[in-house]
Amino acid sequence: MEPVSILVDQIMDIARSAVALLPQLLISLVILIITYGLAKLAKHTVKSILHRTTLRKSLVELLVLFASLTTWLVGIMISAIIAFPELTPTKMLAGLGIGSVAIGFAFKDIFENFLAGIIILVRREMRIGDFVACEGYEGTVEAILVRETHIRETDGELVILPNSMLFKNPLIIRTALEQRRTTIFCGVGYGENVDEARSVIKTAVASCKTVITESRPVQVFANEFADSSINFEVSWWTGSRPLDIRESRDEVIAAIKSALDNAGIEIPFPHRTLTFNDPVRINANRPSPD
Repeated sequence: MEPVSILVDQIMDIARSAVALLPQLLISLVILIITYGLAKLAKHTVKSILHRTTLRKSLVELLVLFASLTTWLVGIMISAIIAFPELTPTKMLAGLGIGSVAIGFAFKDIFENFLAGIIILVRREMRIGDFVACEGYEGTVEAILVRETHIRETDGELVILPNSMLFKNPLIIRTALEQRRTTIFCGVGYGENVDEARSVIKTAVASCKTVITESRPVQVFANEFADSSINFEVSWWTGSRPLDIRESRDEVIAAIKSALDNAGIEIPFPHRTLTFNDPVRINANRPSPD
């Protein structure tokens, strides 16, 4: 019977301890309920304040989430200290510190992308709708999230890039400005007048609808002596979208070709001269095969 009495005594001690902790547990539960209300209030307050700013939607949602998590963290710490008096704030912070180091090593890539996403969201250089290029990927930015960025390529494929990749590698934003310069090369024959050809090309480019001439000059420079032609470097400004560039190139090339043809200026093609060391013998009296 002695073991039974010992077991009963232990159960009674546990019951008395539970009854003694009951008021503290109830207070902790009340604090958690209050924390729930404060977290909702914090989210609503932060959201209403940040919506009046020009911050990106993803960044606003992130800051709202931080406000809610901070409120819950403080509430849970207070509730735990009341429920378990031997658990001091110093012990809790020490435990959080050790846990944070372990979690940081375990989820290094996730946190790297998370921090890179915050920096990208804070910066204003890359916007939704921009056409960007990075590490062989090129397309329109559809979404900038905390851990990843969605890029729609010109063929319709969706590429999801980790933010750390965009943050650590060179990122080209082709639509950072509304206008972008483009360049082609055009050759004329060696027998043509260079100044006249330059004037004809410049007038033809400036007459194109897709070419911006109000604030950006059309530039035509004789560039090199090529194998069969004198090549001109032709530069002009047009819209910055890839489709703008393609449409403008199409119009400019057609206009230059038509203008040079009308002016009687030759656009040469490569010439090849074959030289033989020995004379080629042609036997005119060679008998035909049977």
